[in-house]
Amino acid sequence: MRELDSIAVIGAGRLGSALAAALRAAGLSVAGPLGRSPDVSGASLVLLCVPDGQIAAAAAAIPDAPLVGHCSGATTLEPLGDREAFSLHPLMTVPAGSPPGVFAGATAAVEGSSPRALAAAEALAEHLGMRPMRVAPEDRAAYHAAASIASNFLVTLEAAAERLAGTAGVDRAALAPLVRAAVDTWVELGGERALTGPIVRGDEATVERQRAALLERTPELAPLFDALADATRALARSGVAA
Repeated sequence: MRELDSIAVIGAGRLGSALAAALRAAGLSVAGPLGRSPDVSGASLVLLCVPDGQIAAAAAAIPDAPLVGHCSGATTLEPLGDREAFSLHPLMTVPAGSPPGVFAGATAAVEGSSPRALAAAEALAEHLGMRPMRVAPEDRAAYHAAASIASNFLVTLEAAAERLAGTAGVDRAALAPLVRAAVDTWVELGGERALTGPIVRGDEATVERQRAALLERTPELAPLFDALADATRALARSGVAA
């Protein structure tokens, strides 16, 4: 589609750099990633890869001609102003130095202020090998919260497990196969059927021994352990009820 004839990517952080490289590798004409006060006069589409709080200012500095989109997961189209606008949020992590194919197979949350803008967002996602999924404005915050739980909170949880395991001389590499297997099983079966361990078996005596060891060695993790144990009990009960 002609809206993708000339793309300008603004924002030279991890996401902007990765998107510019991936779109270029997909055969599209891409300028960027560009920094402050960019010249986008020849662009048919501008993609903003800037922090959420800077989207409105970055959009206001762009001429009226091109389609403009942002890559925020939690933000609606409102900061882009009264223009044809779209959003494209890759539902995945993008580490520094990611290869051009990093987006392939992921889902992209998209939205558009017009059919043309939405079609452009969907086409961008497909060029990157992603599956576009429309997420309505009123659902953006919930969608992004779910993404944070699935990614950021998971890393925090595994860091806590690593800290406690370290007190027993067990390293991160030993935990990794367990974590991968748990995630793979959740993907295949869902939470209720994938759950294993003493709580789902009703072995509260073992849970109490675990908690006592944690209190002795990493007491700062007790609130997290208690909250997750309660949530796991509720999940186990829902699985039995189902």
